[in-house]
Amino acid sequence: MGLGDDYVKKVFNTVASKYDMMNDILSLGVHRLWKKHFVEDFVRPLPGGKYLDVAGGTGDIAFKIHDLIKAREGAFGITPGLGEGTRIVVSDINESMLEEGKKRAEREGYFNVEWVCVNGEQLPFENETFDSYTVSFGIRNFSDRPKALREAFRVLKVGGVLNILEFSKVTCPALSVPYDIWSYGFMPQAGRVFADEESYRYLVDSIRAFPDQETFAQIIRDAGFGYVRYESLTGGIACIHTAVKVEAKPDVKEEKPFKTEQPEGEMPKPV
Repeated sequence: MGLGDDYVKKVFNTVASKYDMMNDILSLGVHRLWKKHFVEDFVRPLPGGKYLDVAGGTGDIAFKIHDLIKAREGAFGITPGLGEGTRIVVSDINESMLEEGKKRAEREGYFNVEWVCVNGEQLPFENETFDSYTVSFGIRNFSDRPKALREAFRVLKVGGVLNILEFSKVTCPALSVPYDIWSYGFMPQAGRVFADEESYRYLVDSIRAFPDQETFAQIIRDAGFGYVRYESLTGGIACIHTAVKVEAKPDVKEEKPFKTEQPEGEMPKPV
């Protein structure tokens, strides 16, 4: 489990304006390649789809989905511009993170993206709304991950796909010691320069406390998903988890969305 929502909000209020830089530091810039692989080879967005990116504050994944859909519209002979039926929603519990995303959207022309400030464990959407649910480097910060995954299951349509990109457990022995030195030596020092040491130490500790690949895959299965697979990246430093809502469970079908004031392709091989 993560820490309380208030503490997590405080951490991300501190790092919001430097969040993308922070990911560069945490991953030595490799997160850009991971995200490209994540969106192009796992999310695989198509025109007309409904996409929800949770804990997506700064909009990085949503913008990549947006760009790929526009490119594919052109390939399909559709006038590029997110045609009728396509919907991209970014949700985040932290308003400061969303503000950074909105600024970038305005600056770079992403005018068709929706922004919702909401707890990912209590989504305001109706059952079976989305074709795709993504979360990138955010699931480890949830206070109740199983609950968040049950919400993901609820808002996905039958046949909808869950894709999660997250830091994970190093599986390559040669990387283990260097990664420890980087995480516990350099990272807190970097925090003094870019934000504050406490926030960066939390981010490192949250990575180390996150379940290993197979344990988290089982948590996804327990939420009701089928075809659960994962792919370790860069020796296990990160991992992509993917799963499908094969059928609706009766107990989930009867749940109601939480209220808020704000308004397929080939699967990866089993590991």
